[in-house]
Amino acid sequence: MTDIKTSANADGVFEPVPITAVPWQEFFHGERYGMRFQVLSEFGGGTQITVANEILPPGRQANQLHYHLLEEEHVLVLEGSMTVRLGDAQHVVHAGHYVCFPAGQKVGHALINHTDSPCRYLVLGNPQPHDVAVFPETGRVSVKLTGEGYRGTPLGYWDGVAS
Repeated sequence: MTDIKTSANADGVFEPVPITAVPWQEFFHGERYGMRFQVLSEFGGGTQITVANEILPPGRQANQLHYHLLEEEHVLVLEGSMTVRLGDAQHVVHAGHYVCFPAGQKVGHALINHTDSPCRYLVLGNPQPHDVAVFPETGRVSVKLTGEGYRGTPLGYWDGVAS
């Protein structure tokens, strides 16, 4: 792996690079969740659109079932096969398949590798500093601006206010 942090040259101009120069990151949580990924856009100087090359190992799920109120996500499968979960529905996708998760579509989505081979795909999105993500299975709500997550009973505007 290289010590280069971005594709910027000495003059600060972001130049083309092979994706092999982009560092790999990974996360794993228990036996169910985990993946390897490269954030291509950040390495290349992008700030308005996120492009990530992800590899989902066999038997793993990329993230918890969730949806975004402001961020849109696109997935293009490059190699292998996986299951796209949309609420209660499940769709098997292969190399050449594409799916969009529009902002505000109140149906949770998750990517699950149901096979015995890795699945590689691109994720494209539009990062929003004020995004809110909802996790229907756990009732968690994540507020990106504050970096906080909440769970509980919805409150009315005047709940808890003395009159």
